[in-house]
Amino acid sequence: MTVTRLFAPVLALLLAPLFVGVINRTKALVAGRRGPPLAQSYRDVWKLLRRGAVYGEVTTQLVRLGPVLSLATLLVALLIVPFPGVGAAVSFTGDMIVLVGLLALGRFATVLAALDTGSSFEAMGASREAHFAALAEPALLIALATLARVTSATDLGSIYGSITAASWAHALPALALVGVSLLVLELVENSRIPVDDPTTHLELTMIHEVMVLDHSGPDLGFIQYGAALKLWIFGVLLVGLMPLHGVGAWPAGGAALLGIAALAVTIGMIESAMARYRLVTVPRFIVGAATLSAVAFMVLLV
Repeated sequence: MTVTRLFAPVLALLLAPLFVGVINRTKALVAGRRGPPLAQSYRDVWKLLRRGAVYGEVTTQLVRLGPVLSLATLLVALLIVPFPGVGAAVSFTGDMIVLVGLLALGRFATVLAALDTGSSFEAMGASREAHFAALAEPALLIALATLARVTSATDLGSIYGSITAASWAHALPALALVGVSLLVLELVENSRIPVDDPTTHLELTMIHEVMVLDHSGPDLGFIQYGAALKLWIFGVLLVGLMPLHGVGAWPAGGAALLGIAALAVTIGMIESAMARYRLVTVPRFIVGAATLSAVAFMVLLV
């Protein structure tokens, strides 16, 4: 691991909450409002970290451990995800499987913490989260496997470092389908509209938000910061599809940051233009992403 490659994780730690701020500001501008400052997410997390936490009488250490373990898995995942122009801090054969496993482990910790509260509402949200995760995780695996097939590489650093204009010319349909699938997974895995509404307080319609209703103080701060990191991770996986290999580290990194900003605006526009899906429709939406990934993989086999 070199100091240069640590630049990408440090950049994520610093800018991930800003990603959320751009989304919220875009939604406010579309609605004709001034909206919160771009740095509001930083202020919210800092305010929560300085507060005390309140725990229910029936809770155990699981409710305290859940947010910490979930955040820890995302911090490790940042080391594996390559950033354009810099690469990944840690790279090894099969790291894409480890990445999916880390995301699954973080989700498992959040679900356990929700169940430990003894709340029927949080258990309902945990059940929904587990159901949708069982559909989303295969879609992510197939999408990454498709990229591995296109580039003939076995680790994420080499896979994303090998995506060039020639790759797009050779496998345009497959890469385009993977791009759409990753955009859908960005919304699904981060519980954004049309899958879930992160600003709602109606327990009967929530998925992720209902699982953290009983968390407070630093625990809730860890959860909110972790949500920003997860949004950043999937954003980098999507933006990394741009053919930036060979243009130089600084131009590639600058283009990637512009791409992430554009993605944040796009998510804000999507959330402003679409309504939340009914719960019975969400599985079909996720299966659609998995189908796109599977079709992309099969196109390469022809």
